[in-house]
Amino acid sequence: MKRRTPILLAALLALSAGCDDEQGRNERRDIHRADMPRVKAIVRQDLDQGIRGVTIAADRVARGFLVEDRAQLAPEMRAVLARFQRPPRPIEELMVSPITFVAAVGMDGRIIARDAEPDHMAGFDIAEACPVVQRALDGSTGYELSELPSLEEDGLPSVTIIFAAPSRHEGRVVGAVVAGLPLWRMAQQMGRQLQLDNAEQVHRGELVWALILRGDEPHFHAGFPPDLRGMVPDAARRREGLEGSPGGFTGQIQLYGRWYGYGVLPVPSVGDDVTVILFRSDPV
Repeated sequence: MKRRTPILLAALLALSAGCDDEQGRNERRDIHRADMPRVKAIVRQDLDQGIRGVTIAADRVARGFLVEDRAQLAPEMRAVLARFQRPPRPIEELMVSPITFVAAVGMDGRIIARDAEPDHMAGFDIAEACPVVQRALDGSTGYELSELPSLEEDGLPSVTIIFAAPSRHEGRVVGAVVAGLPLWRMAQQMGRQLQLDNAEQVHRGELVWALILRGDEPHFHAGFPPDLRGMVPDAARRREGLEGSPGGFTGQIQLYGRWYGYGVLPVPSVGDDVTVILFRSDPV
């Protein structure tokens, strides 16, 4: 009997390990087959909507830039920009996009007004901070990952995708319209969409989350689980995984006895060294 006990124990441990390994594989499979393609589609949609939205807005407000009195122009432009994101005549691309602001920029590169009050951005030289805006004032439409200074003293800059398009009147550039999509907001959108896509699994207790890295710097919204922040694969693990699978890879972790699959997905269309990290847990 004493001889058989270690054998039985070893068999039970092997079976348990096999089940755990299978659980990890299930989550990794779902991330690879469903979540990663979904995130790629979200990124493409956000970038396309941002460009189309500012292009349409720039065309609609072009005549407004002809008003020379900034004190008169600012409140009028602010009201028009705000209407672009709500009925009855919205710009659909701006209304449904997760952007956090739309602003009008004068030829001096400074923000005339944004789409909300209080307007802490008025007067900010955004063309100096974000080269893509200067290129818009020079006649080109585009987007670029940029850093906007924090509104809080000693606060960290906001890493934001800036979309910019020139406004033209009679063929002449008279200003520009810009919109901003912070990385934390894009990560929040990804997480919410994946949770909606997997509503039945979430109801059964699965956890589905997303965050975005720029380099080693994580960007996430306030509701992201603190414990998962510490489970993001480090730079060495990400580098190793991407060397074998440059388009992205999956792995598994265990947190408080619960298995999670994770996915590492580079998104170079957003910016250099930008990576989406996906988490999916087993059911409770």
